[in-house]
Amino acid sequence: MPTLPHATALALSLVLAFGAKAAEPDPAKTLAYIDQGWTTLTRSMEDCSSLHDDKVKTRPVLYLPADLKRTAAIDAIAERCKVDVRVLPQTIAQIGELDPSTLPQQGLLYLPNPYVVPGGFFNEMYGWDSYFIVLGLVADKREKLARGMVDNFLFEAEHYGGVLNANRTYYLTRSQPPFLGEMIREVLDAPASFADRRDADAWLARAYPLALRDYAVWDRPEHRAGDTGLARYFDYGAGPVLEMRDADYLRGVIEWLLAHPGRDPGYLVEASEHPDDAEAQRLKTTSCDVRTSEVCAQAWAKGRRLSADYYLGDRAMRESGFDVNFHFGPFAGSTHHYAPVCLNSLLYRYEIALRDFALRLGKKDDAQRFAKAAEARKAAMDKYLWKPGPGMYQDYDFVAGKSAADPYITTFYPLWAGAASPQQAQAVREKLPLFERKGGLAMSADESGAQWDAPFGWAPTNWLAVAGLDAYGFHEDARRVGGKFVATIDRSLAHDGTIREKYNMTTGDADVKVSAGYSENVIGFGWSNGVYLKLRGLLQEPR
Repeated sequence: MPTLPHATALALSLVLAFGAKAAEPDPAKTLAYIDQGWTTLTRSMEDCSSLHDDKVKTRPVLYLPADLKRTAAIDAIAERCKVDVRVLPQTIAQIGELDPSTLPQQGLLYLPNPYVVPGGFFNEMYGWDSYFIVLGLVADKREKLARGMVDNFLFEAEHYGGVLNANRTYYLTRSQPPFLGEMIREVLDAPASFADRRDADAWLARAYPLALRDYAVWDRPEHRAGDTGLARYFDYGAGPVLEMRDADYLRGVIEWLLAHPGRDPGYLVEASEHPDDAEAQRLKTTSCDVRTSEVCAQAWAKGRRLSADYYLGDRAMRESGFDVNFHFGPFAGSTHHYAPVCLNSLLYRYEIALRDFALRLGKKDDAQRFAKAAEARKAAMDKYLWKPGPGMYQDYDFVAGKSAADPYITTFYPLWAGAASPQQAQAVREKLPLFERKGGLAMSADESGAQWDAPFGWAPTNWLAVAGLDAYGFHEDARRVGGKFVATIDRSLAHDGTIREKYNMTTGDADVKVSAGYSENVIGFGWSNGVYLKLRGLLQEPR
């Protein structure tokens, strides 16, 4: 019998285990699904299935860091899994130093410990997904697996330049929303993660300099949002991302922009379908390299190609994790023009975490430095991101010098980060009706058809908003919204026996029809599992 792809096997096993179309939502069944799901979603280098990549149809390759010695255990993996093991051609001090397009073949990047993948075709360890997975693992008393995942991210910082989008070579040019500080804190705060306090302190002493290296990713000039003192998302590659199989998506972007000329920020470039050498040379600067990228060459429709700046924005969008949305321009092609509320809230919290770690380790100068960095970031957030009139935090387009027009759910992130004053938190809390629906909190009010816009809602953004509300004392709001999202997951599992990547907040179920983004509502799903456990814990706390 042939081996089923991971997404198919997972869906089949879980549907068979828990039964499709159950009559009534049952939290016990949801918890049982999650308990089994951790095992189903766990991968390691010794598991040959880890090497499989639905996004790239080539023979699996496992890459080792240039500064890591090849061991007999790695040789055994190569033999058992029939996989090529190669060494990266250089050591990597910073993300983006190695251009993955120069590699003869894309492949999996080695990690030393088992990890939980999101689900479906996402068969690798992701940067921001893993924070919510770690929350769930700790809540479910799986501290060893959680600590191993955090150690994997420290390994990435040491050998790949920082936390990556995920451990595939084509992600070597970008990170993802920075949660490493909070992952370290979560493991430290779980007593079962360590033998004793001395063991925990020794681990933190090793983790701390690697966390500093990861934090430095966001302080590089390319990640600065102009002169605002804030950060932006940025990918160090150019042209179409390497994991893109074909140009169908890009042709769709071109055709949409042609059909909506008033919405085009300047993403379209007049060009030939089959450019001669002179035009191809110009396109390397104005669009992308049609001679070296087959996807770039195919990304043409009705006399137009996409601009080089659009490709930078598309790549930055993928670092943001919000792929795809229309909040940062059509198809998020202007993501790199923004100082976003989400990223700067996360970096504020990162700076607070690094301050706390430094104090614990007796590094008073470092603690003072990060306290000042957090203070400066908060001041910049108040200047550029806080809008007293609307009473919300809004993303700031530092290129155009104006705020984003539409409200976005990330307005709640500063509450989670602790960066809001009580008055700001109260004003944001009053904006709940803009986002709250039957199923929880929608991303926005803009029903663009993109998966990170309305009416869709996601576990990570719902958790950060609920946790932020709860932290500022809005307990009833937090429990009401959290209860809605928990009920959505319970209803969905009762309907078809699965937990999904995203949900429809208007209908309160997994009926998701996306026109821009992944059309499949992926089964698994790591961060939905983790957030469900955290929300149930919050709902069960004494009032």
